[in-house]
Amino acid sequence: MNKENDWFELIELNDHLLCIREKLSEVDPRFLTEYTNFFLLIGSHTALLIDTGCGLFSIRTIIEPYIRNKKLLVINTHGHWDHVGGNYEFEKVHIHEQEVNLISKPLNLTILKDSSKKIVNSLHDVSFFIPPAPIVEPLKDNDQFNLGDLNIKIIHTPGHSNGSICILTNKGELFTGDTAHFGAIFLPKRKNLSRNISSLQKLIDLQNNAGLTAIYPSHEQLPTDLRLLVDLYNGISHIEDLWENKVKNSFLHSWVIDGGEFQYIVSKI
Repeated sequence: MNKENDWFELIELNDHLLCIREKLSEVDPRFLTEYTNFFLLIGSHTALLIDTGCGLFSIRTIIEPYIRNKKLLVINTHGHWDHVGGNYEFEKVHIHEQEVNLISKPLNLTILKDSSKKIVNSLHDVSFFIPPAPIVEPLKDNDQFNLGDLNIKIIHTPGHSNGSICILTNKGELFTGDTAHFGAIFLPKRKNLSRNISSLQKLIDLQNNAGLTAIYPSHEQLPTDLRLLVDLYNGISHIEDLWENKVKNSFLHSWVIDGGEFQYIVSKI
């Protein structure tokens, strides 16, 4: 496999939304995640790319036919490698102010050197380091952008990382990044889980008051049932009930707890 068209799966969700999907398990199955989803929102004068993938293949080549002559805005939901690897293809990338420094330096992917998948061999050419975007602009909670007939709002949801954000459109579409999805959900230390719970409550309040129409997570199933936020909130809130079932995962430096629809990956560091 050496072409973008063979690697990315494109899912046209509606007349203004495209999902670009990578099979993360084919990069490194040790992350216990099957798919990474990133999104292209197409407004009347500006398109928004939400995350840029792991950087193995050109995401810009894939999205250019959809952007055409529109302006392009690029936003990272957070600074983890599988969401920011393609940043180098774009002149400017936005991320929450707490993670600007994280993506302003080359992306270190040496963690993938021991992957069982041959596709990562292409990274030997760059010594497993990918350059950053030339310009990184900070975002804050409640920042807003106009795409033409679409408006978006930034919602700061710390927990998965300090600068994790979600993105809400004026059509009630919520892009949750890694804050909420089914499957393997990566969490901070046990003592810091209250941050995740607070962020999920913030999104639940939004769902109750603003009337969400769809939830698009950055991993696995999409769109998800609107019960995702409440189910995850309840699961993390009662994680102590499952704690005795934890299994150590040395590669992830975490405890792994099977919670049915969720697999809780609780950091030890």
